Amino acid sequence: MATPTAPEVPHPGAGGPSDAAVQRPWRKRLCMSRVGDAAEAFLTDAGFDRGPWLTVGFAGGIGAWFLLDNALQWVGFLTLCAGGAGAAIAAWRAREDRIRLLVTVVALCLMLAAGMTTIWARSEMVGAPAIDHPQMMQLDARILSRDEQPAEDRVRLVLAARHPETARAMKVRVNVPVARDDPSFTEGARIRLRARLMPPAPPILPGTYDFARAAWFEGLAATGSLAGDIELVEPASEGDALAAAQRRLSAHVRARLDGSPGSIAAAFASGDRGSIAEEDDIAMRDSGLYHLLSISGVHVSAVIAAAYFLAMKLLALWPWLVLRVRLPLVAAAIGALAGIGYTLLTGAEVPTVRSCVAALLVLLAISLGREALSMRMVAVAGFGVLLLWPEALVGPSFQMSFSAVIAIVALSGAGWVKRFLAAREESWFARTGRRAAILFLTGLLIEFALMPVVLFHFHRAGIYGAFANVVGIPLVTFVTMPALALALLLDLAGLGGPVWWVVGTSLELLLALARAVAEQPGAVKLIPQMRLGTLLTILAGLAWLALWRGRARAWGLVPVVLGAAMFLAAPKADLLITRDGRHVGIVGEDERLLVLRESRSSYARDNLLEMAGSAGEVVPLDRWPGAQCTPEFCAITLRRGDRSWHVLMARGRDMVEERALAAACDRAHIVVAERHLPRSCRPLWLKADRRFLEREGGTLVYLGTGEVRTVAQGQGEHGWWRGQRN
Repeated sequence: MATPTAPEVPHPGAGGPSDAAVQRPWRKRLCMSRVGDAAEAFLTDAGFDRGPWLTVGFAGGIGAWFLLDNALQWVGFLTLCAGGAGAAIAAWRAREDRIRLLVTVVALCLMLAAGMTTIWARSEMVGAPAIDHPQMMQLDARILSRDEQPAEDRVRLVLAARHPETARAMKVRVNVPVARDDPSFTEGARIRLRARLMPPAPPILPGTYDFARAAWFEGLAATGSLAGDIELVEPASEGDALAAAQRRLSAHVRARLDGSPGSIAAAFASGDRGSIAEEDDIAMRDSGLYHLLSISGVHVSAVIAAAYFLAMKLLALWPWLVLRVRLPLVAAAIGALAGIGYTLLTGAEVPTVRSCVAALLVLLAISLGREALSMRMVAVAGFGVLLLWPEALVGPSFQMSFSAVIAIVALSGAGWVKRFLAAREESWFARTGRRAAILFLTGLLIEFALMPVVLFHFHRAGIYGAFANVVGIPLVTFVTMPALALALLLDLAGLGGPVWWVVGTSLELLLALARAVAEQPGAVKLIPQMRLGTLLTILAGLAWLALWRGRARAWGLVPVVLGAAMFLAAPKADLLITRDGRHVGIVGEDERLLVLRESRSSYARDNLLEMAGSAGEVVPLDRWPGAQCTPEFCAITLRRGDRSWHVLMARGRDMVEERALAAACDRAHIVVAERHLPRSCRPLWLKADRRFLEREGGTLVYLGTGEVRTVAQGQGEHGWWRGQRN
């Protein structure tokens, strides 16, 4: 048997690896060690608080599910998260001095995975496939909810029914004219009706409201309107007591106050915004006060604070209780019950639930003697909302609510603000002035924090919102809400009349403020759409500014400035093509917007104006001197830079001789039509006919860069998007 020999050790210069090659792994380890030490030191010096960032990680996982396209990519993301957590444990398992960094990396990876898993599971559990196409249906249905909207002259019913052909259970929403309504059509009643139903509509253009996505998470398979008779088959045996109480309360408030003040008071008391007139709605929106119409932080805080204050003052009059019970705990419990009851009574929408959870955490902190306002409190409230309704993350309500709250908490926690508001020997006037200055600064900061969200979702920028909120928020918080609660309480004894006058007067002042601000020149400016990447960049910078401390916070300015530069440098779309091809907007030929045809639909016109960033009038293309129109087609030449683009757009559905159409297509760079065009129609660049639009959805065309953006590009294979199946 051969004797094993010892392996030869290569000698430097004898053909083996060099000293540098032998030492390279140690250098890598040394480099990684230095990076780890630097990261650990950074987290320590910056006052890193893991709690808020865990909620950010959970939200990041939810957002990744919406951004990624399909199940393969979602699984890949989860695999990366698991791999990241495992790699962190393996890399630093022997370094006890880096336990802070280890736990942070592992926890963030797990929260990212948890966020994606939560929204994926939510989508599978509640998502409902839409009906295939618009159709008339005879339904035998059970009413799930009833929403009265007198301002729109309709009642909106959500029904549980079965498809008459497939017998598939489905949830539909039907608008019933007030003239055809009956008070017996309440929750639990069974009705029979004929309705014109449509699948929930996708965005009309890239970046506009995605109703199909919202309907998916609400479980709606179709929406539509009454198209025939409606009859009661079976009355409700046990009605929804909470919904009935909400309607009675709304009707009572409107009976006590007439006109617009009564409609807004009903919204404050019961969450019923269906009776608010359109002109008041627009004035509140354009003045920056629209958030007051949605039951959220201002209203919930006012109710809870009033209940807490009254409980403390009234219970303090009972000496026996004062000596035996901690009054702050009892008052906090009473305030919590008031807040929960108000949240349920007003419909328990996401902003209301978020505000209620945050207020309850504040009460808990006060009861325990802890700091009332903190980022951890906001993080817990956000995590609770996202755990129950993860889809809320992509909606403007959640984004605006939490952006505002985070801005307030970040400002209130700043050292210089605490020093500025610290108690001192001074006059009442000086103390009030300092608080007013901070209130105004808070309003400006909220406007700054909300600006990217508002620009992304609503394509408009308000200029005077901070000034309006300095007056509007205290008016609603300290006058309207307490007076409304007192008036309802006194109405039990029939003594609320004088207090109702106070409520009405305060709301008239609020509306006068809204109208005055909205009517100012330049109060609202329409802005072309902000890209999603730009929004995420700015929000990442703002989150960094809010959640870090010390000098590390300043690094958040880098993505904010970068995002602002991206927004300012982004080009406007030259051609706006709606999802059905009937409406086409042309930007850049005039300050006004050129449109293919005048539309009876204000929805299509308003979306075209918003995406164009134009507040001016629209001009039909057949009245534009640079266009050539026939009953069947319109043609126009657009000049961008040193290049000309010939655009051909179909106006009607009449048959056109194919050879003539093919010749016209050959001369055009872009052809748009709401119908299918023959294969012989071959434009030089883009053919946006019905086949293309059914597959891609609404389209934006940028002639300067040659970019074509479609709705389908941002949808992936999520269940609510039907384009890939056409």
